[in-house]
Amino acid sequence: MAKALRLANGDVCKHQLRILKKLLHKARFTEFGQKYHFDNILMQPDPVKAFQQNVPIYNYSSIYKEWWHRSLENKPDVCWPGKVKYYALSSGTSDAASKYLPITNDLLQGNKLVMIKQLLSLRNYTDINVRSIGRGWLLLSGSTDLQKGVGHYLGDLSGITVKKSPFWFQPFYKPTKEIAREKDWNKKLEEIVDNAADWDIGFIVGVPAWVQMCMEMVIEKYKLNHIHEIWPNLSYFVHGGVSFEPYKKGFNKLLGKPLTYIETYLASEGFIAYQNRQDAGGGMRLVVSDHIFFEFVPFDDSNFTPDGDLVENPEILLAHQVSEGKDYALLISTPAGAWRYLLGDTIRFTDVSRSEIIISGRTKHFLSLVGEHLSVDNMNKAIQLAAEQLDLAITEFTVTGEPHGSFFAHRWFVACDQVVDKAALAASIDQHLKALNDDYAVERKSALKEIFIEVLPEETFLKFLEIRGKMGGQHKFPRVLKGGLLEAWKNFLTEQGY
Repeated sequence: MAKALRLANGDVCKHQLRILKKLLHKARFTEFGQKYHFDNILMQPDPVKAFQQNVPIYNYSSIYKEWWHRSLENKPDVCWPGKVKYYALSSGTSDAASKYLPITNDLLQGNKLVMIKQLLSLRNYTDINVRSIGRGWLLLSGSTDLQKGVGHYLGDLSGITVKKSPFWFQPFYKPTKEIAREKDWNKKLEEIVDNAADWDIGFIVGVPAWVQMCMEMVIEKYKLNHIHEIWPNLSYFVHGGVSFEPYKKGFNKLLGKPLTYIETYLASEGFIAYQNRQDAGGGMRLVVSDHIFFEFVPFDDSNFTPDGDLVENPEILLAHQVSEGKDYALLISTPAGAWRYLLGDTIRFTDVSRSEIIISGRTKHFLSLVGEHLSVDNMNKAIQLAAEQLDLAITEFTVTGEPHGSFFAHRWFVACDQVVDKAALAASIDQHLKALNDDYAVERKSALKEIFIEVLPEETFLKFLEIRGKMGGQHKFPRVLKGGLLEAWKNFLTEQGY
């Protein structure tokens, strides 16, 4: 079974070449494959080099404008064979307009294989409750009641995945199909809470903020001391989308015993990576042997503009050419017709030999007003360390840059329902960022003059998501605010009286 699922590390270069050939072969008769001569690429001595020379790099806007809009109009064989029956609606964490990301059966099949691998990786863990694996799995996903389009359906990837889940998973799945169809997130949570006492939950899967909210509601309704009084077999929390560390302190207060935390990197475009060993140190194994072909662009001033846009002719590396400790933007080619697609996330290799990564941020979500090059990973770690130092539970935060006299400043908005010494929190965050980021430390002595802290109730952050239609499912609060989203946030705070 391990051999069939390619669970062994193997040769990354060989795996990636096999995947690219498979993708090119299957898509060679599509409009995209015909334009870029996939048949000819497959016959070259170095198909990878030929692929990179012939196929341009795309972002969402360019591939949608040139290709995906045609499949959305129900045309077959555009970027992938056949008609696309499902589209994941995603706005990431920055754009206001929804993106329509094609979801094919081949992509879902690849994702399911990775999910099985992740489950089988528990064989590498020690001191875990094995019996809990056969208990209920509570998935806090988007609605399975998908929107009907012309020949296709639209919805969250999580909702599509649940709707298309295999028959053998149905006995484990919670909530019920009726609750899963509910589109109103608040109503869905209420129905989950009302049924909580009838379920024996071993796994919870979801975005940390929504899982925490759900457990708090269960504890409050049933007058519990902790969640294990109602779900004694709860042993695993599978999470992704955002760093879990800022949530961990508040999360642990809801537990009667420790959980095994398992991180995943499941984007709407595909299952990118998953934690497959207990002592991974936060790292997730990139799925280099499955269904996605990866390319890596060093995330630096040579390859990206100050606004986070890719320059012409950037440096491109393959999975066997990367280095540890450096940030890379991901280009992916998938069995959903995404070709050399700039995902928008940045990752960092923590162990090249194991192909293990962490998510370090997004190409558009960083602060570099004066060259401080502050990544989301820096921010997450600074918040975690500051919260531990001051004994605070900070559940959400976001940061923006702004002019300050003739110079500049950072303004942090943090969600905390405790009494907070803002000056002490600002000093602690600043101290940790200086230790984490040399560029930041240098700029704090020159053009980056101040750090401001605004403390808000957690409810304020959730309300902002709610009025923007971003409650529940895979939605999460952006860590950096810029442009129109920043203006919307400022207007919202003004309306709320802050």
